[in-house]
Amino acid sequence: MTESAVGAAIPENTVAATRPKRVRTGCLTCRERHLKCDEGLPDCQNCRKSSRTCKRGVRLNFIDTQVKSPPITPPTQEWDITFQDESREIASEYRGGLGRYAALSQEAEEVPDIKDEALYQFSSGVMNTPTLAPQQLPSLQQSLPAGDMESYPAVSQRRPDNSREQHIHSSNNTDSTFTSQTIPPPPLPTYSSSKQTLTPPSEDRGPLDSPEELLFMQVFVEEVGLWMDSLDPYKHFSRLLPFDSLHEPMLLNAFLACGARHLALVNPAYHEDKALHYYDDATTRLLEALQNPNRNTVTCATTAVILNVYEIMSERPLQRMNHIAGARALIKECRWTAKSSGVGAACFWINVGMELLSCIRFNWQVAWDPDLWGVDMDFSREIDYGREEGWTYRLMYIVAKIANFRSSVPRQAENTQHAEQVRLTNRFNEWNRLKDWIDSWNNNVPRTMHPMGYLQPHQTSSKSAFPEVWLIKRTTIVARLFYHTGMCLLAQTHPLLSTRSPDMHELQQSHAHDLCGIVAHVKDRGVASVAIRSLAIAAESLVSRREQEEVLDIFDRIQKETGWRTGFLHKELKEKWGWNNEEQYQQQQQQNIPAPMLPLQNYQFQPTNLPPVPPPLSLKQGPRQGIINPILRSADFSAPTHPYQSHYVAPLHLPPQPHYNQY
Repeated sequence: MTESAVGAAIPENTVAATRPKRVRTGCLTCRERHLKCDEGLPDCQNCRKSSRTCKRGVRLNFIDTQVKSPPITPPTQEWDITFQDESREIASEYRGGLGRYAALSQEAEEVPDIKDEALYQFSSGVMNTPTLAPQQLPSLQQSLPAGDMESYPAVSQRRPDNSREQHIHSSNNTDSTFTSQTIPPPPLPTYSSSKQTLTPPSEDRGPLDSPEELLFMQVFVEEVGLWMDSLDPYKHFSRLLPFDSLHEPMLLNAFLACGARHLALVNPAYHEDKALHYYDDATTRLLEALQNPNRNTVTCATTAVILNVYEIMSERPLQRMNHIAGARALIKECRWTAKSSGVGAACFWINVGMELLSCIRFNWQVAWDPDLWGVDMDFSREIDYGREEGWTYRLMYIVAKIANFRSSVPRQAENTQHAEQVRLTNRFNEWNRLKDWIDSWNNNVPRTMHPMGYLQPHQTSSKSAFPEVWLIKRTTIVARLFYHTGMCLLAQTHPLLSTRSPDMHELQQSHAHDLCGIVAHVKDRGVASVAIRSLAIAAESLVSRREQEEVLDIFDRIQKETGWRTGFLHKELKEKWGWNNEEQYQQQQQQNIPAPMLPLQNYQFQPTNLPPVPPPLSLKQGPRQGIINPILRSADFSAPTHPYQSHYVAPLHLPPQPHYNQY
């Protein structure tokens, strides 16, 4: 008789009887760990292997009952009975179980008073909108155009609609393990308490066994961690730290919050409530840890960095800046710099990189002085082959210097002609120093950081107005984007020459076209965060209508693929291009470029023969000049208005002095 025949001959009731049944008399330890107990006595096998106490007993789930004339047993002096209702705790382990219970009436918790001058204010474990320290500067909302701080698109909050098409993750990484078929329909929110425990206590746990947690972690690793690791050769955020989070609930919830937030942005079928729930839980755990002087400072700093990324992904980052300064302060507390290695280097560079992009966007000075980063700027010192990240770090230092130079442009001339000549002399020398520095970087980088291929627009079939620039490694793409951005900024900030002069115009156009060519043809979504800001700087100088329209199409593609908000850039660029006034646009097309002021290569600086000082910029043209990043200027626990004002307690043990490396 064949196996199929034998299987067919077995009655259905016999098959059902052979199926494993749920254990009802297992130990409480296995139930808490969500493991199947073998019911061994006196200790089960799971508890013996893990050296845990095998707790026995029966958990009772009390329900409403009505008893008439209950029997009464007179108590004795030896009796000491205490009833403990654990039904809510047991019900919370099941979906929708906690919602069946009425809310408990609890006494209002006392919230410690927070000083008005505190930079960050929190209450009930969930932090509110921060208040910037008093300063003689306009408010951040007034100095920035509306919508500038919004990095991600606004997603209307709606219930999941199963009729909508599921999000398809078409990652370029061939290691991707999930597609639209593996994404389950989004469940309705089943939690009813902001303090619901999302993860087990701080103990080793096995792999993620929740479909929801597994999905959010996959989205983080293959989407968010993709660009967070763009400057990290060891890929801590996407390859190493997720495993550490299995025994660190605070870190795990931060990862899940970012994954859930990204999924809610790119797929409207998913609601933001899940992301907020994980974010609040991770924030609460972080604040509790900061009150413990024996805390793990490395875990706290890493969690704050990830929560900082979540806030950047938020719909309105200006209203959710609880960890931006906190992450910076914790990084400084751990003494992480450019010389650090491991997770310290990963957290340092993602934090510094995000600040640099913000300062380029808002014309701020970098709050952390680049001279204190600890970058090795000796180009004659060799870097290991294949370690292009070290050269990228050097370039970020130079671009940060250029950003500070750009933000310090004076708004008005000095009182005397002599003082004005001295100022122009100093700025002209500084401009030349920065220009020589970035040129030297480009001449000394290894061949692997130069384009592998370069095709003019007429040589390609893409119908693009920009050249096709092919770079292989992700860190090389990021470095080239920063390089062309720095050159465009230098062309815009020459102390003596106008941007319309032939030298500055040619310099800016050349690097703007190369930058646009990189972004137009790149297929790596891991460089999107840098590409958006770099492309916006380069697009300002474009004069061809075809090139301008293609840039807007590139922004739309980036927003569709990654979720980064780019709509506000459309409005800004159209205003700078003169699209809002079509007649003005036609006049600009008919006008020729003005005559040169002074050719750069032939210019000999003479303090007694200076060109007239340009008029001061109007406040409507952008934020005020020379503002140090107001969000991070007090990001240090030694400051009187430091982050986490009411929760921070200085640690007793700091991590050992980082092992310095040379990239």
